[in-house]
Amino acid sequence: MTRELRVVVEADGGARGNPGPAGFGAVVREAATDEILLERSGALGTATNNVAEYSGLIAGLRAAAELSATHVAVRMDSKLVVEQMSGRWQIKNPGLRPLAAEAAGLVSRFAEVTFEWIPRERNRAADALANRAMDEAAGKPVPDVGSVRDVGPVPEREPEPEVATASWAPPSLDDATRMILVRHGETPLTAQGRYSGRGDVPLTDEGEAQAMAAGARVAGISRDVVAVVCSPLARCVRTAELIAAELGGVTVTVLPDLIECDFGQWEGMTFAEVQQRWPVELAAWLKSTSVAPPGGESFQAVAKRVRGAMATLLQTYPSSAVVVVSHVSPIKLILRDALAAGDTFLHRLFLDAAGVSVVDTWPDGGIAVRSVNETAHLR
Repeated sequence: MTRELRVVVEADGGARGNPGPAGFGAVVREAATDEILLERSGALGTATNNVAEYSGLIAGLRAAAELSATHVAVRMDSKLVVEQMSGRWQIKNPGLRPLAAEAAGLVSRFAEVTFEWIPRERNRAADALANRAMDEAAGKPVPDVGSVRDVGPVPEREPEPEVATASWAPPSLDDATRMILVRHGETPLTAQGRYSGRGDVPLTDEGEAQAMAAGARVAGISRDVVAVVCSPLARCVRTAELIAAELGGVTVTVLPDLIECDFGQWEGMTFAEVQQRWPVELAAWLKSTSVAPPGGESFQAVAKRVRGAMATLLQTYPSSAVVVVSHVSPIKLILRDALAAGDTFLHRLFLDAAGVSVVDTWPDGGIAVRSVNETAHLR
């Protein structure tokens, strides 16, 4: 079983001149004890404050990944970086977009990452590392004070010229990757409301009709689909094939990480049957995504592999439309992350067989959920 490690990443960066000689710093602390686990810092040559701050974030996320952290709470005094990484502000500066995309790729490695703005006084340790890196690069004498846990006054920093404001204007789709998420059509277990995980059950006749209807809906959303990817289970492969046929024969590619959650001993049972036989285990499973059904897989484990699959698709099909045919759990987790929702979302969202959802993702990390569980094509 994977050990859960929760850490806090404090990151900062600065430039003396903006642009000017720049440096970054990052501190990784154990969340439970506040103990410093790793420190990272470096000089960047001539750069802006914003570039330095993103560099600090990237260094902190890399350090957290080295520790095999599962949950990361990022704290920074840069409102710009926090709001952009949270998806609330657009990234208008082209120079920041590659850095934001790199940071977003690192975020996908963890079970959960949150971003919080903090006052500069609370970010003194990371700020001190950034200034130390700039001093060392400038050849200034730097006293050996060991850890940055106890630091002095926060040095002054050049003001940042870039002013970011929240924008409600619809962003251009020219460089967005559109993920059209489709749950597979009906199976015998779907019709009976039974847990259907790794069991390889086929579509019913109704399920095949639903898949063809979903294909027509997908074609209405985008005729420029470049790929149809799916879970390896037969119900998804057949749904994907029928959708691809509606799109004019787009190639279907199996992506193993899109497979459904393994429900273990609950496979093939109804919720009521599980509640009767495993009331304690079911309550624990509903309460925490780290808990797995007996002999099965936790939602945290599912989320980790699904995030990896999505990162692969974004890298493989940039600025394109892709159909993703999967199951209830993976699609719910994708939508939860896209909406920055909590875990309760997973048990409140209902996804119909052959329901369609649409998510757009930009290279700078921006996300727009266009629709969730469309079913008009099934009526």
